[in-house]
Amino acid sequence: MGEIMIRPLRPEDAAGYRKMILKLDEETDFMLYEPGERVQVMPDDAAAQRLIADAVRHNDLFLAAVDGEEIVGFFMARRGRNIRTAHTAYIVIGVREAWRHAGIGTAFFSRLEPWAVQEGIVRADLTVECDNTAAQELYRRSGFETEGRRRKTMKVHGEYRDEYMMARLFAQEDTDGRETE
Repeated sequence: MGEIMIRPLRPEDAAGYRKMILKLDEETDFMLYEPGERVQVMPDDAAAQRLIADAVRHNDLFLAAVDGEEIVGFFMARRGRNIRTAHTAYIVIGVREAWRHAGIGTAFFSRLEPWAVQEGIVRADLTVECDNTAAQELYRRSGFETEGRRRKTMKVHGEYRDEYMMARLFAQEDTDGRETE
């Protein structure tokens, strides 16, 4: 493992991003997709390229952790696409197994607040399986709080799992100049 660089994902990263995320699905039970299932929504590099291009077009925060030439993790803060939700962002993060606990998650989340302030994001949301205590700790250290529990939202290895809903609010100025939380 060399020095990890955190940088924006670009459309030309599509093949490396797709390769990484397909491997990630095989390495963890905490992502949405079962191993091999993601190919239905991302069947080729062109689909990955469209996903990245869409994020760029909407000014989402879409980052890669890169070790040498290999993408080993990703972070996406996808802003709301509607007028009523444009002030929000939904977070998805994944780091390959061999690179976990190396500060990548912390590095990703350190980029969130500056982007949120710049883009007028007031709220960031994520969900995390209740058994994923390492991720919950990262999210708490990054300013997220648990807002509730969603029961039986995932079925992994034939067993139902619950998820916590977590969120972080960012202070922004209202249109009348008042700061909000």
